[in-house]
Amino acid sequence: MVPGDRTASVRVQAGGKAEPVLYPMSPTDSMFLLGESREHPMHVGGLALFEPPDGGEARDVRAMLDTALTRGVVAPLLRKRARRSVSTLGQWGWESDVEVDLEYHVRHDALPAPGGIAELMALVSRLHAGLLDRGRPLWEMHLIEGLADGRLAVYMKIHHALADGVSAMALLRSALSEDPDVSGMPAPWEPLVRERPEPGVVPGTSSGAVGGFTPLGLPAAVLRAGRGAVGEVAGLLPALAGTVDAARRGQGGPLTLTAPESMLNVPIGGARQFAARSWPIERLRLVAKHADATVNDVVLAMCSGALRTFMGALGALPAGPLIAMVPVSLRGEQQETKTGNEIGMLACNLGTHLADPARRFEAVRASMTEGKAAMRTRSRTQILAMSALGIAPVALGMFGLGGPIRPANVMISNVPGPKTPQYWNGARMTALYPLSIPVDGQALNITCTSTDDDIAFGLTGCRRALPRLTPILDHLDDELGALEHAAGL
Repeated sequence: MVPGDRTASVRVQAGGKAEPVLYPMSPTDSMFLLGESREHPMHVGGLALFEPPDGGEARDVRAMLDTALTRGVVAPLLRKRARRSVSTLGQWGWESDVEVDLEYHVRHDALPAPGGIAELMALVSRLHAGLLDRGRPLWEMHLIEGLADGRLAVYMKIHHALADGVSAMALLRSALSEDPDVSGMPAPWEPLVRERPEPGVVPGTSSGAVGGFTPLGLPAAVLRAGRGAVGEVAGLLPALAGTVDAARRGQGGPLTLTAPESMLNVPIGGARQFAARSWPIERLRLVAKHADATVNDVVLAMCSGALRTFMGALGALPAGPLIAMVPVSLRGEQQETKTGNEIGMLACNLGTHLADPARRFEAVRASMTEGKAAMRTRSRTQILAMSALGIAPVALGMFGLGGPIRPANVMISNVPGPKTPQYWNGARMTALYPLSIPVDGQALNITCTSTDDDIAFGLTGCRRALPRLTPILDHLDDELGALEHAAGL
């Protein structure tokens, strides 16, 4: 729960109306609004596939969702609207408790024949390209019928100012159950239980920065970090200096100075393309166990090999290794349900200049190990400041501006999902594919999420800047096979 939602949740559940409450938005969150344009939509999304209960059909699941529409009840998070505040010199704020037109936010779509995955991906690509209406709460949900295999698809997009990938995943999980026999469950946009305020949350706080940057041009997270405590200020400049020094030496950390020029680092347009596929997560776990690595290391190594093959076939593979920007969640287990953005960043050497899959994997593992070691020696505040320095080139790309430092070549995220089968009123969620945000200078975003026994890779790219992304899915499969072979599996 976020500041300002406490009163809203009580009012909504009491069934009464209340005047909207306006409270400040954090500089990090407001950056996603200030950097948005027609060519740069700033929302994340998810595509979930639901298999009806035995004896049921997709239209039965949709009918349950339609029934929820008639109740007209909406969770506090989804009743928030972004507004500029006169009292804070035009900074963005959140207006809570606004009226929600559910018939606008929850829409019905149908696939053309033959109703396969290709038709579904084409539709979702178009839906993901459209801007969210800033005059309303910043989310949409589409109920998609017509899949030939009888499943119902649900695509939801939510503005990155409102939720990062971790909190969006938590929102989805809260609407599902591990029990297939549970019925009468609320729809994903409805509140579940009376929410309690988080301890220590003080509404109305603000850093005074505009759009994520201070009047001196520094990322706002850097300034916020310096305000935490005297001890933090003392350690802040050495942390930033160490980050720059590590980047100069090509070591892992939040900043890269070595990303090569590539076909991925170009201006983008507003049209999107999306491709996705799932793999059994146990395959990745076995490779990770054999190499004393993490599943996330395997994800990065798969992306490394896939991008090497994809770009090599186009004659566009740089001589130097591609660098990935890897978001790292800074939330503790007790903070998973918080909204907003709580992420640090690591730059990872993908080793794409190496022909051998095992050597590429080792380059990835070593780079991530170095970056994590650097983070372990720093406080949370210092990590935020270091990450702000590393993400600055990407932030400039969000605003359509170039900078003296080229951003990392690609963003690769891995968002944990539920580890057990999930159901909504008996309908099993059989797949969940994440969609994210390309920006100027990073025309491709790769986001992964795990559900039950699978891990899904979602590739979101600029349609104008890049060729078809579907071949990358085959290359990911080939690279996983190569990693298994190298591990003797």
